[in-house]
Amino acid sequence: MTVELSEHQAEDYHQRYLTAQDGLKLAYREYGDTLAPGVPLLCLSGLTRQAGDFHNLACRLAHHGAQHGGTFGHRVLALDYRGRGRSAYDENWRNYRPEVYLGDILDLAAAANLPRLVIVGTSLGGLLAMALALQRPTLLAGVILNDVGPEIAGGGFDRIAGYVGTPAPQDDWQAAISYLRHLFSPAYPGLGEEAWLDMARNTFRPGNDGRLHLDYDLNLAKALKASPPPPDLWPLFGALRNIPTLAIRGALSDLLSPATFDRMAAEKPDLERLTVPDRGHTPMLDEIECQEAIDAFLARL
Repeated sequence: MTVELSEHQAEDYHQRYLTAQDGLKLAYREYGDTLAPGVPLLCLSGLTRQAGDFHNLACRLAHHGAQHGGTFGHRVLALDYRGRGRSAYDENWRNYRPEVYLGDILDLAAAANLPRLVIVGTSLGGLLAMALALQRPTLLAGVILNDVGPEIAGGGFDRIAGYVGTPAPQDDWQAAISYLRHLFSPAYPGLGEEAWLDMARNTFRPGNDGRLHLDYDLNLAKALKASPPPPDLWPLFGALRNIPTLAIRGALSDLLSPATFDRMAAEKPDLERLTVPDRGHTPMLDEIECQEAIDAFLARL
């Protein structure tokens, strides 16, 4: 496999690029020192999201390290899936499927020389982490699942499917914030204005028409509708049996039910769990409860 790398420096991180095996240009952020003593992390986002969602988490872990006696500093990578963020859009929308994402992730691990890492997987990213546990278990030193499990609650799935692929051009950042509040305020009671602005900047990008547009390929909706019914995902979760895992759930989540969260603990008795108050799908991972749980988990690794 030949993987080409290019980069430019951004504040707090390097913006890097690689060419996947099928020739598509993929983007990822890299935080911290490549020789940092802590275990490296790879952050994988939700379906329509991008690397910027992990900025606060990545900056803290790269520059401050664990706070519970663990090693200081981690190398943190955050991938833009194909069709999201700075990654190129795929001309064949049928490539927006998990098997292709897994290939892209393995391309990145090889290109960035990451023989062993911890995956932080939010929503879709967590499902991909479970699939990697089955396909490439030796790659995973640990997994952090953010508000996702082997059963997807119908209400949450229908809510997400209802807005994916719907154009939502906005006139300015305040309008973008209002749009996000309309969609997601039940999941984030009490969220501050600065956090809403961060979410907006990781959701929209300026277009040539002077308006703000969703920062992903709207053809994702076609891929989602064409996807077959999901198989039984419990065997994927079972692949984590020998891999240290922290599972995080938003107390208000409509995607990961309390019953599924409890069954996950029953199926994997050493599973570490955290429920984050006043968060739905998904916690942002910069909540104080998440910081403490993630630091402690990484320190034990």
